[in-house]
Amino acid sequence: MTTEPTATLALLNELEPVVEANLNRHLATAKEWFPHEYVPWSQGRDFDGVLGGEAWEPGQSKLSEVARISLIVNLLTEDNLPSYHHEIATIFGRDGAWGTWVHRWTAEEGRHGVAIRDYLMATRAVDPVALERARMTHMEVGFTNAYDGLIESVAYVSFQELATRVSHRNTGTASGDPLCEQLLAKVANDENLHMIFYRNLLNAAFDVAPNTTMRAITKVAKSFQMPGHTIENFGRKSVQIAMAGIYDLRLHHDDVLIPVLRQVKAFDRSELSGDGEAAREELSAFLAGLDAQASKFVERREATRARQSARAAV
Repeated sequence: MTTEPTATLALLNELEPVVEANLNRHLATAKEWFPHEYVPWSQGRDFDGVLGGEAWEPGQSKLSEVARISLIVNLLTEDNLPSYHHEIATIFGRDGAWGTWVHRWTAEEGRHGVAIRDYLMATRAVDPVALERARMTHMEVGFTNAYDGLIESVAYVSFQELATRVSHRNTGTASGDPLCEQLLAKVANDENLHMIFYRNLLNAAFDVAPNTTMRAITKVAKSFQMPGHTIENFGRKSVQIAMAGIYDLRLHHDDVLIPVLRQVKAFDRSELSGDGEAAREELSAFLAGLDAQASKFVERREATRARQSARAAV
């Protein structure tokens, strides 16, 4: 039986042709877009302070409270790009196709925070002072990759990019603003292309090291956290976002984990043995439990909404 490569350098070399092929595919597929075209600059006006403009007040925002919370969480998540770049550059390297991808990915991700912040400022959707303080607090914490080795990291970003896509798209819908929805659809499309890149790498990793890859996927799926989990009061904010149906356990199971696992044929692989097969069984049990938790959450949410509607009708 052939020994699977597990060392990062060996895997980087083994997967480099796949990275190059998918980098070329990405460059041919990605469409150029410009954040400034999705910002209603004509709505903007000076804030108080140095320019002596108008102070921000909550009534100036046209967004619902939960849409504003979700946009802020999404923006603060994007703001940690320097830490994300450091982590993937450390793992993937800065040379060859891997390095080219790292910098291209960073450049594309960089416009997300620019676009969302400009939109929020021009429309006076959020308190600019509170937002800046939250940015400083969040970036001072930074982001540290919680996983060891190349394959675990690729598994994480495969799930994470899709999760971020779902969050952005649903936040746009929840905003009630067609322009915000268009903007976040552009951001979500970038995230989707990034997910496809990483998912294709994960699929190739299965061919190179199937048992190692299966164990990595299982570990990541069971311990997954959104990259913005270090945002101040993230737990409370994530509950509010989940209650609004923007991102919840049902979406995480149905629209994030399952699609990636299906595309990489995690449950159809015949080459697994030993720990790989054990990891797959562990993953199957975890998904069944998560599915049950998701159903219970949706039932509780619907019951809560029904009670709120009944009280409002009195």
